[in-house]
Amino acid sequence: MPGKSLRKMVEEALGRKVSLGLDLIGDIAILRLPQVSREEEAKIAEIVMRVHRNVKAVFKQVSPVSGEFRLRRLEHLAGEKRLETVHREYGCLFKVNVAEAYFSPRLHHERFRVARLVSQGEVVVNFFAGVGCFSIMAAKHGKPSKVYSIDLNPAAYRYMKENILLNRVVGIVEPMLGDAAKLAEEKLERVANRVLLPLPELAQHYLPYAAKCLKARGGWIHYYDFVEARKPREALKEALKLIPEQVEGFKLQTVYGRIVRSVGPGRWQIVLDVKAEPLKPV
Repeated sequence: MPGKSLRKMVEEALGRKVSLGLDLIGDIAILRLPQVSREEEAKIAEIVMRVHRNVKAVFKQVSPVSGEFRLRRLEHLAGEKRLETVHREYGCLFKVNVAEAYFSPRLHHERFRVARLVSQGEVVVNFFAGVGCFSIMAAKHGKPSKVYSIDLNPAAYRYMKENILLNRVVGIVEPMLGDAAKLAEEKLERVANRVLLPLPELAQHYLPYAAKCLKARGGWIHYYDFVEARKPREALKEALKLIPEQVEGFKLQTVYGRIVRSVGPGRWQIVLDVKAEPLKPV
């Protein structure tokens, strides 16, 4: 969210309160704006560059994130007409084209939190990996022996490979291009101690495939989803109903849950850390 000084400066420039969202990705700013004139858009973009002096390009989001690659349409407002940048986060570097691959700076805490849960020698499978943020963070701040990093988007996969080189995690993070369900069945069955499902729109559908990746003795699934509720506490109660008691030979128990962020009035993104244990002794 934009800082107080930015909001105040925008209100002073436009003479009224304006609700706006701001994502800072490297040196690119992406604005979500209400209906304002072109002149007012230009003023807001100028203020953003004045407040955030590292920003070299400002774009306006003109469509919601959508489609199988989770992309959004952007319109240039100010600065350089450039969509590629390098985002720095907890000592990691993520190169990305913000129009070709999904990236959310708002998940930085979640990426770091999960990374620190990864123990010595673990094998991690990351579905919907995008440009490799969760995977690379886990490799840098956890102690995995291998992270299988999967995405369906060829552009995201291309940047993922570049980011693996940038962050010097070659040999630990293995990039994989394709559908996670198919790869889970054909190449990754029973290999993982931990599986990440960071795409809320598809987490429920891919939960059984995540379980297929877990070793016979079980492991962890980090499950992300959207929940409709009036308050955060109610959202977490609703979220617990999303996890079945068992799946693919495992009994499931939600050990931890939290609200990741608000994504609209009465709509929340949640994460559940789910422990999977075998139904039969191994």
